[in-house]
Amino acid sequence: MTTVLQVRKDALAATRLVRAEDRALRDGEVRVRIDSFALTANNITYAAFGDAMNYWQFFPTGEDGWGIVPVWGFVTVVQSLHPGVAVGERLWGYWPLGDGAILAPGRLSAEGFTDLAPHRKALHGVYNGYLRCNVDPYYSAGTEDVQALLRPLSATSWLIDDFLADNAFFGARTVLLSSASSKTAYGTAFVLKGREGIERIGLTSAANVAFCEGLGCYDRVLAYEQLDDVAADVPCVYLDFAGNADLRRRIHTRFADHLKYSCAIGGTHVQHLGGGGDLPGPRPTLFFAPAQIKKRQAEWGGEVLGQRLVEAWSRFRDEVSAPGSRWLAIEHHRGGEAVQAAYGRVHAGGGDPRTGHILTFAR
Repeated sequence: MTTVLQVRKDALAATRLVRAEDRALRDGEVRVRIDSFALTANNITYAAFGDAMNYWQFFPTGEDGWGIVPVWGFVTVVQSLHPGVAVGERLWGYWPLGDGAILAPGRLSAEGFTDLAPHRKALHGVYNGYLRCNVDPYYSAGTEDVQALLRPLSATSWLIDDFLADNAFFGARTVLLSSASSKTAYGTAFVLKGREGIERIGLTSAANVAFCEGLGCYDRVLAYEQLDDVAADVPCVYLDFAGNADLRRRIHTRFADHLKYSCAIGGTHVQHLGGGGDLPGPRPTLFFAPAQIKKRQAEWGGEVLGQRLVEAWSRFRDEVSAPGSRWLAIEHHRGGEAVQAAYGRVHAGGGDPRTGHILTFAR
């Protein structure tokens, strides 16, 4: 039996646990047991943008109205009808929010393979790749939880910084980051800290100001109510991790033509999501990390890009994992009901920003 958590596409707080008999493998397929995975605001963003960005299509339910949220984590191969993938191998990658999955490996290498399941062929290759832990340069056995929580976000953060630098910050020297306590936002601020002359202003709820200040990656941290403390004539870029339509309008209205670029990244404020039409200043543009990966692969080659991403991850991992770190406190959740409850907490938001949720369906 395989268990998954399904989510109502039009009401993301509504979930159900669904158990189904395992089908027999076809030649060339492998079955994996999903050992552990992270659940963060990033996964809620996958759900919030599920239709627009095709996230629901990776693990279709076959039933209208219900979807499976993708997650990042570690698995073990428990059955294989593919000569290039052995039972017992551990893999890193993109999985359904459940306890198992079937893959159709292709394009094999020593490092990993691509899932060539027919329904995934039109989807972006970044999410279809699976890496073998025993040769993965990112992998460290003692930090699996930190990897699951922050590795995908670290890559996104680095790519946001690279995108902005690639465009000379659109002529701005100040970057506003909403949902500043979220992991992707503070990961981005951590990378931006290396850019000389770029001011990083974190915007967050009043309750999370002290946490964000304590991280040391923002030049200033302001509660959302303090937005007017930023001069209206400052040329700036807005990195929107919140997706809050009211906040977006306030920022566009205040800075207008001084807002040089408006970058929509996340949807942590899922109850306040909205479109970007009819706003002063630039039209909000959705950031799609795989597009920047594709550009850099063409310019630098995959090996150079991969090396830079690994180096960035290592710096961030070491900072977050240092003894006495203020960044992260990990909570483990075991069993289907606990997974369902943890999803509800993350979807609702407002929890301790230091908490990182690691989930498994096994008890």
